[in-house]
Amino acid sequence: MSAADLDPRGAAGEPGRPALITGGAGFIGSNVAHRLLQAGESVILFDNLSRPSVARNVDWLKRVHGDRVTLVAGDVRDAVAVAEVVRRASSVFHFAAQVAVTTSLVRPAEDFEINARGTLNVLEAIRAQSAPPPLLFTSTNKVYGGLPDVPLQRRDRQYAPEDPKLRAAGISEARPLDFHSPYGCSKGAADQYVIDYARTFGLPAAVFRMSCIYGPRQFGTEDQGWVAHFLLQALRREPITLYGDGMQVRDVLFIDDLVDAFLLARKNIRQVSATAFNIGGGPENTVSLLELLDLIEELDGKRPATGFEAWRPGDQRYYVSDCRRFNAATGWWPRVRFRDGVRKLHGWLREMTGAGKAAGQAAEELCMEGAE
Repeated sequence: MSAADLDPRGAAGEPGRPALITGGAGFIGSNVAHRLLQAGESVILFDNLSRPSVARNVDWLKRVHGDRVTLVAGDVRDAVAVAEVVRRASSVFHFAAQVAVTTSLVRPAEDFEINARGTLNVLEAIRAQSAPPPLLFTSTNKVYGGLPDVPLQRRDRQYAPEDPKLRAAGISEARPLDFHSPYGCSKGAADQYVIDYARTFGLPAAVFRMSCIYGPRQFGTEDQGWVAHFLLQALRREPITLYGDGMQVRDVLFIDDLVDAFLLARKNIRQVSATAFNIGGGPENTVSLLELLDLIEELDGKRPATGFEAWRPGDQRYYVSDCRRFNAATGWWPRVRFRDGVRKLHGWLREMTGAGKAAGQAAEELCMEGAE
């Protein structure tokens, strides 16, 4: 990929109008906003600011980029508010969501209203435009369920598929959908609505089924953003709970690579529209929970204290993205290797927390939600 390939100004959309980012105050949203603003675009952040301290992200963006950042405090469940901001947008990045499986198990109706109904509100607002702006939607690998039919073997400190082709390439979009948990259902429904609105109504829209995203400006929790959560717990000298046996494997993707993918998809929206893409670090960037603990010990000089609990509903023992479909469409491939990315995140978290700060003070300063 050349610099021209990643220039946001080469994307579809009406010149002079701002890009809209729903959930724009969050981890992924603020990173996308920063890149767009660096390239000279203006941005509308549409966010209800419901997550602790995310307003500090808005303050950071405004401090760096001034009045080219506009915050609209709103909720995707409010169809009127959504229609108003979409009317002003040159392109739409729809990231606003309820993001935790655990929360969906406790409040499934709320999960549905935010993820499914909220996405439908965005789609209807885009459909109402005479020149619909391009839409990029963040779905999840959870649409494939727990993958219980994939035979696995234990290899060192991680699970791996018995099938060598699957080990080499990962899970492709040919995998049948199998929603598991209310969160999987709500995000899966939204995923399918975006694809069908592109097919049925001709909207320029594409779906990213994302694996685990990590990087600076992420404040992970036990339920979401686990790479940052593990690093934070280690820095605080607090224990980490592993659900399952710790050998479950994910492919992790550094935030800069994800932003590159978004910009390429927007630039090539006519070619990628009505398509879902598995997006993650791929087979070159896999890690188990136990292996991440090994790396943290290497970086921090001390292994975090850990405990084990039962597996959680729908937890995948193995998920690695096959990114070849998106590579074929755009030429994109992850550039930041896992160990390098974790070192960058670890350094950023150390700088943000500072030596000796209390965990509560650190949480106030980090101010980010997690990512898949």
